[in-house]
Amino acid sequence: MKNNKNKVLVIGAAVTGIPVAKELYRWGNKVIINDIKSKKDLDDFLKELSGMDIDVITDCHPIELARDCDYIVVSPGVPTDMPLIAEARELGKEVISEIELAYRNTNTPIVAITGTNGKTTTTALLGEIVKESKRNTFVSGNIGNPMIVDIKKARPEDLFVLELSSYQLETIVNFKPNISAILNITPDHLNRHKTMESYIASKSKIFQNQTKEDYTILNKDDLIVSGLSSKPKSKVLLFSRKKVLSEGAFIENGFIKVAIKEKKYTIAHIDNMNILGKHNLENVLAAVLIACCLNIETEIIKKAIKKFKGIEHRIEFVRELDGVAYYNDSKGTNPDSSIKALEAIKRPIVLIAGGKDEDTDFNGFVASFHGKVKAVILIGETAEKIEKAAKLSGFKNIHKERSLKEAIYKAKEISSNGDAVLLSPGCASWDMFANYEERGTIFKNIVRNMRGSQDDYED
Repeated sequence: MKNNKNKVLVIGAAVTGIPVAKELYRWGNKVIINDIKSKKDLDDFLKELSGMDIDVITDCHPIELARDCDYIVVSPGVPTDMPLIAEARELGKEVISEIELAYRNTNTPIVAITGTNGKTTTTALLGEIVKESKRNTFVSGNIGNPMIVDIKKARPEDLFVLELSSYQLETIVNFKPNISAILNITPDHLNRHKTMESYIASKSKIFQNQTKEDYTILNKDDLIVSGLSSKPKSKVLLFSRKKVLSEGAFIENGFIKVAIKEKKYTIAHIDNMNILGKHNLENVLAAVLIACCLNIETEIIKKAIKKFKGIEHRIEFVRELDGVAYYNDSKGTNPDSSIKALEAIKRPIVLIAGGKDEDTDFNGFVASFHGKVKAVILIGETAEKIEKAAKLSGFKNIHKERSLKEAIYKAKEISSNGDAVLLSPGCASWDMFANYEERGTIFKNIVRNMRGSQDDYED
């Protein structure tokens, strides 16, 4: 695809779109970049295009752009049912993701990981395992750099370890990883995908082009994911936290074990893990199974597991103040993810939740409060929706605040020695913040700057 002198429309002018536009331009294509936001709002991103002959069209998505391009590269955050994209498809124009574009321009092997929850942790851990084996590794996709940034540095002997969202998978065509993994599937992003069937179909695209030479890793304990096991053409391997398997990754007598290629390996005891929660045990099992498919030695895998401290914004311990532990779980962007965080923390919890409304059902979320959460503090668009669901379930200790800062100080006021204050919103961040990282960073900064009762007394 490089240097084909195409006219390419890039929709989305931010984290993904700008690197895509730059690479396409560098390859000799005529590039048009389009975004619904204003140039003023995109100024920090558009600066990167300085000196390049790239047309920038903002404030709208003119339908005529579909007629004046050879193909379209769409950023993950852009809805694929917009009229501009519908027109392009009607005209027979190809609409692809940045991941698809990068794939077509690299010969480096790929591991691709998706799932509603846990994909960042699993991707990061696998990246650390592979790096521990001294193989040059690019951890990218929905984590780190967009893949397109790294393909020019990647060699055939290196490895891409990709975290992929349903948005990125929606518009793949030929993309084929050597190893794919689906960790779990629970309702999420239904405002975008409309139905669970559509959401599952997007996730399943991760293995659609694989062949019998490839591996697909699936979670046996997840009914939806295990139900996909007959669909891939590749070799399917399962992992289970609950059952001992004849083939795959599992727990036996407290040890992580893998049975693969007619061999059985004991990797490490679960006490060697430094990350909290049953869900993280599933993430470790998936990463370990993939590592064994890559023929990485068990001692290297064990060493990496022991060193891995988790990822930022995922049940991240911030500090203890007046006997109260503060945890940043801003990456809890849907109810299922936040339920797992509640299960992982063993102290009574003062929970800060709420955010952008993505047509989410919070009944299961609030049902998990009982016996775990002593109080909930709600912020954002979904505050009233969660409050209503909580009251219907019989949970009454509910507070609403206008800002994250006010919520944190309310949590400090009502928490006691031995409690945990947990930011795990169960919602996306876009109603109040640019992304979950910004939300988590603000939480940490406020918490780290708070003064304890002893500090106040000494003043």
